[in-house]
Amino acid sequence: MGKQKTKIGKAYPIRISLNALENFDEITGYIAFINHQPKNAIKVGDRILATIERIEQSPFAYYECQELQTKTKIYRRAICLSWQIIYKITSSEIIVLGILHTSRKPTSIKALRKIK
Repeated sequence: MGKQKTKIGKAYPIRISLNALENFDEITGYIAFINHQPKNAIKVGDRILATIERIEQSPFAYYECQELQTKTKIYRRAICLSWQIIYKITSSEIIVLGILHTSRKPTSIKALRKIK
């Protein structure tokens, strides 16, 4: 008997919003220059980018973002170390909306809904 072929889910291109890029720069910059830990900043940056790659491979593997609930569950949240990566799944792509510390207030997460 031969192996059965399994269907692979639809591949979505990923787009990182300007807001998420600014968040990434703020996180790594703070760790490198304010905390004086440049090697740790590189490690954290690499882990965040690796998580974004995993989101691209399987966007529905992560939980729905509780602060941005919709019927279609298009807003999702991936946790990476102490940060949460908030993203939106559209019919044609995945949009990373922001990278926020897990201690941030829910109102800052709700503001991500306006990002295009």
